[in-house]
Amino acid sequence: MYLIAGLGNPGKQYTDTRHNVGFKTIDYLAEKWNISVKKIRFRALIGEGTALGERVILAKPSTFMNASGESIGEIVRYYNIPSENVIIVQDDIALPVGRLRIRINGSDGGHNGIKSILYHLRTDKFCRIKIGAGAPDGRNMVQHVLGNFSYEDGVQVTKCIRVTDEIIETILTNGVGEAMNRFNGFGKTESV
Repeated sequence: MYLIAGLGNPGKQYTDTRHNVGFKTIDYLAEKWNISVKKIRFRALIGEGTALGERVILAKPSTFMNASGESIGEIVRYYNIPSENVIIVQDDIALPVGRLRIRINGSDGGHNGIKSILYHLRTDKFCRIKIGAGAPDGRNMVQHVLGNFSYEDGVQVTKCIRVTDEIIETILTNGVGEAMNRFNGFGKTESV
């Protein structure tokens, strides 16, 4: 069994913000794999189904970003999911808009949602699919991550979201290393 959780903040006012890239990704995967993500459990919206014959749980924690680990920790403990089978989709301001990076361990990188997950899982051995949200360019960090993408940036981010099913299917069939080889750097442009 795999847990695939997208990070974000609940509430309509946050729907299109940079911080909600993870939620948008879960919505995309739910539609792609025909999984209804409407059950409220573990302080999250969750849905259970299959992808490539593997049982998966899709989750959108409703704890707000900074407490994401509370919800994810509850799910992992209840279903006894090994941390290696946890896949987190997050925004990353250290990446240019529309760039992808997959990691299998490491620090929180200044991301409070990941910091919470590290604390509640007590390990850094889980997969992260990072979608570039761009640096704040002198703006206040909170305003930046809770701000919306421009139309052009939104198009680039949507391209990243639309390959996450391929990334996860690669992880399920060939492992994280193969997914990293194939998809790290997706969205590169000549100007970067």
